[in-house]
Amino acid sequence: MTQRFASVWDAIEDTPQQATCMRARSELMMHLSEVIRGSGMNQDAAAELFGVTQPRISDLMRGKINLFSLDTLIDMAATAGMRPTVKVSMPKVKPRKHARRELEVA
Repeated sequence: MTQRFASVWDAIEDTPQQATCMRARSELMMHLSEVIRGSGMNQDAAAELFGVTQPRISDLMRGKINLFSLDTLIDMAATAGMRPTVKVSMPKVKPRKHARRELEVA
């Protein structure tokens, strides 16, 4: 039996909520790493900018996603001058209409 998933996170996480969070964390980490590399900063300079230790930047650059919360990554992105945003899409399933109920009066 073969299963197909929309992303690797959907395949390895237990719930859609966890997969969504991991997808967001992953994207932020990739962009932060690109900013650090693109600016030519070494890890010590990046650590000073973000107010963290050099080993923490090393964890970021190595993609150790389990060590970073979404809040921390958003804070770091804002500190780097990025403008992180949250995009929300409406569900694909239409909400069910509630059937009218008549009240019985005794």
